[in-house]
Amino acid sequence: MLKTLYTAVGRFERRTNGCRRYCPVIILGGKEYMVDMQEMIIWSCLNWRIVRMEEIGHLYTKTLPEQKDVINRPWKDCVDRLLIRGLLVCGKGETEYDALYDLLSSMYIVPTDGSAFLRVLSFLKLTLINHVPFSAARKLFYRDQRTENEKQVMVLARQALLSTAELIRCMEKDIRSLPTEESILEGLYDDPDTTSDNISYIMRISPQSQAVTLAVANLYLRQQIIFERI
Repeated sequence: MLKTLYTAVGRFERRTNGCRRYCPVIILGGKEYMVDMQEMIIWSCLNWRIVRMEEIGHLYTKTLPEQKDVINRPWKDCVDRLLIRGLLVCGKGETEYDALYDLLSSMYIVPTDGSAFLRVLSFLKLTLINHVPFSAARKLFYRDQRTENEKQVMVLARQALLSTAELIRCMEKDIRSLPTEESILEGLYDDPDTTSDNISYIMRISPQSQAVTLAVANLYLRQQIIFERI
């Protein structure tokens, strides 16, 4: 039986509609997607999580006591609609790792860690304006403890929008700098057989595949990156 894993893609923003009410919007691939409250709950439950279908139901049910007024259709119907719209993605495979690779290989990596200046501003806002306790606000300055593979993933992801499969290719070829679009094409697609359509399939058997895939997964679970699609 195939294993299947799910996660959310894109980023959340709040918009004000014509009645000056806030409404949830998910930004993905430069487009805005409106979602209802049930869909927003499921998308939020899966953001920075990698789960099985039964776990989605458990997370959704745990959220409902405070949101009973929004229930009007089965949660699986909401999952199906989010999958069709591309706001949730799934990966399948014979093993858990195969499903994880299928899930992440075509996802593009966007770092979420802000600059030191932005962290200082956020700290001052939390403590001076919102009166958040100092002990809680200082968590903004905790440094994420990363492995060497995770560090290299972040270095490359800050230089260019790369998929997990492209990051594997970089590691395989020991590419540490991608200053221009030309360097990406020359470094990652330097043979007639590799294209953006098949690089995920080709990199599956790379010696670096598992190490990079797990590095990306761990960074995601620690909220250091989000996933994007183009």
